[in-house]
Amino acid sequence: MTPLAHVQIVRFLGIPVHNVDSREALQILDAFIRERKPRQVVTVNPEFVMAARRDAAFRDVLLHADLSLPDGVGLLLGARILGTPLKERVTGVDTVMRVAALAAERGYRLYLLGAAPGVAEEAARRLVQANPGLTVAGTYAGSPAPDEEDAIVARITAATPDVLFVAYGAPKQDLWIARNLARLGVPMAMGVGGAFDFIAGRAKRAPLWMQRMGLEWLHRLIHQPWRWRRMLALPQFLFAVIADRLTRR
Repeated sequence: MTPLAHVQIVRFLGIPVHNVDSREALQILDAFIRERKPRQVVTVNPEFVMAARRDAAFRDVLLHADLSLPDGVGLLLGARILGTPLKERVTGVDTVMRVAALAAERGYRLYLLGAAPGVAEEAARRLVQANPGLTVAGTYAGSPAPDEEDAIVARITAATPDVLFVAYGAPKQDLWIARNLARLGVPMAMGVGGAFDFIAGRAKRAPLWMQRMGLEWLHRLIHQPWRWRRMLALPQFLFAVIADRLTRR
């Protein structure tokens, strides 16, 4: 039995999120890898929840993921509104780095798929540099296009990784994993969005004080102003959570 059996689930507009902190999340991922059964991990944020209301296929993936990490300060705010506080925000990029450290210790093999050409390779180089003994079984930019799936799956299965990180952006990465998880046979596959860009130094994370205050969204908006439309998901999410709670009273 994995530690997941005792984890509380908080539902945001029907989308489940596991109430775990970073330490618990890593323990669960370690158990997944050791159990050798293919599992999908998603990093849920308010944008995911709102997108799932419009996209039935994406919603289905989120409903059936083996582990849903609480990524996004908006979820912490929403959980307080619901009266079921989350322990901690568990981000995709931090999880990649923690899993890399665990992999170096346990001898697990990683595969990095996605991002722009050269980014996964640089991210892998930096992860190996930070974690002596880490084995990166392969990297490939590729594409989430359906006509490339067979060739990409063949690459990954030939590399026999224990962990697959996919950086195609949501929902493409999560739909790609769901379609191919069974034939990949990888014990743990996780969509990681822009994590490779941050690890490779192609994008800059917010200062630690902004991360602690839940202001990473503001840092990203300053550096990537074109994302403003996507960031409207946060207030829309909070209003929807409030409305949902009021209707259930």
